[in-house]
Amino acid sequence: MLIITIKQGKEKSLQSGDPWIYLSAIDKVEGKPHERSKIGATALVQSSSRQFLARAAYNAKSQIAGRVWTLREDEPVDHALIKRRVQAGLSRRIDTWRSADPQALVPLIDGEQDGLSGLQVHGYGGADGYLVCQFNAGGVEYWKVPIVQALLKETSCPNVYERCDKLVREAEGLPFRARVLAGEEPPQRLTVRVDGRLAPMDIRTGFIYPR
Repeated sequence: MLIITIKQGKEKSLQSGDPWIYLSAIDKVEGKPHERSKIGATALVQSSSRQFLARAAYNAKSQIAGRVWTLREDEPVDHALIKRRVQAGLSRRIDTWRSADPQALVPLIDGEQDGLSGLQVHGYGGADGYLVCQFNAGGVEYWKVPIVQALLKETSCPNVYERCDKLVREAEGLPFRARVLAGEEPPQRLTVRVDGRLAPMDIRTGFIYPR
């Protein structure tokens, strides 16, 4: 198990609900070297007096070295937690997506708001369309397979594509790897409603074509 010890006084931001642990707030990280180098591995976070603070995804290559999964000591970080978080996030927005204009790009998962720090998911074209995911942090990258499995099950949308922001991924020490995760790749050019008007867009990258 990885154990992150926070510098004295730096635990206050965590206790007030901040989901990010900056590298500068960490006193030390204990654990086997191969675990410390594993991007997104779960760590127990404790205060300088060794009191439990949180469980977080650890990434030694990022300035945001920890992203909180839970503040509950009795809540393990496992497949069940990931499934619950995806379900809860979708439950807030899936009805809007299902009733929306099929040409709209609808947000379905919103990172920190849904307890899935670094994950963004948008839907296009309804249940037979496409889900476009961005895994912008080590923790959600580590749990990518169960996240995608939960998205497929809960939305019944067969097509999932991973969109990559090169600069964001590099800052997290993650490879640049845009690709199909399930089903078919979206076409390079689709008509998307943007700010109330229709525009040609590549939803794989977010690029809007000039008219």
